[in-house]
Amino acid sequence: MAAWDNGAGEEMVAEQSRSVRGIELLFHVARSDGPVTANELAEMSALPKATVYRLCDQLRNAGFLRRHAGARGYVPGPKLLELSSSVLAARSQQVYSHAVLEGLAEEIGEACNYAVPDGTAMVYWDRVETRWPLRFQLPIGSRVPLHCTANGKLYLSSLPEEQRLRLIGELKLERHTANTITSPEALREALDEITEQGYGTDNEEFIDGMVALAMPVTDSSGRMLAGVAFHAPVQRMTLDDAKQYLPLLRQAVEKLSGQLRAGESEGTAGDGASDGVRQLAP
Repeated sequence: MAAWDNGAGEEMVAEQSRSVRGIELLFHVARSDGPVTANELAEMSALPKATVYRLCDQLRNAGFLRRHAGARGYVPGPKLLELSSSVLAARSQQVYSHAVLEGLAEEIGEACNYAVPDGTAMVYWDRVETRWPLRFQLPIGSRVPLHCTANGKLYLSSLPEEQRLRLIGELKLERHTANTITSPEALREALDEITEQGYGTDNEEFIDGMVALAMPVTDSSGRMLAGVAFHAPVQRMTLDDAKQYLPLLRQAVEKLSGQLRAGESEGTAGDGASDGVRQLAP
């Protein structure tokens, strides 16, 4: 059995290595001013010519490269052009959403974040810090639990009942503070309340002394793709105090949802932009 596992591992490493080499060739073609021959790609990548020819054939068959009609060499294919369009669309959405977060943080005076669901956690995709010296360190890329954060509970509440119950069953419901919900029954009740009120709450459930409110960013079908939240120390703001900013939070998520839906509409026209926008959330 051990020998079989080692063989599978070596095969996986080899496959990953081939994928990285293929991406490297695409990078060289994409940044070139004109067609690039296989010999030139071999020099740029320090790969054997036979390997370059084989990879270029695979990439051409997959639509990522094409042979230039009037000259020797390869140029970006339709799939690579579609990918670049998606990346630009995603970048455009990121710039826009960050500007919205900055405006929201300025108006509220507290840190704001944009989080997307990833399995059994929410991931901070973007964040704008508060100017106050007293702040909570939750940088971009942080993974936070679903059961005890405003964005996490909001996401759970947005799921169809069967999917929600299944996901709750997968959660560990670990205690982080005295206020953390640690029983499936209590969590289901809290999610029902969030569904009714339309926003997620964190009343010192994840970090002692921190409160937060969150609202969803949705697509045209109403599905939650991400959440925007702001949080503050209880020394500056109680949970009840925070609710006065719900109209500002609602305006922010409406702007972001509108931008995402605009990307969807453009995508239906066949430009592939919506795929890039959707990469911001599952």
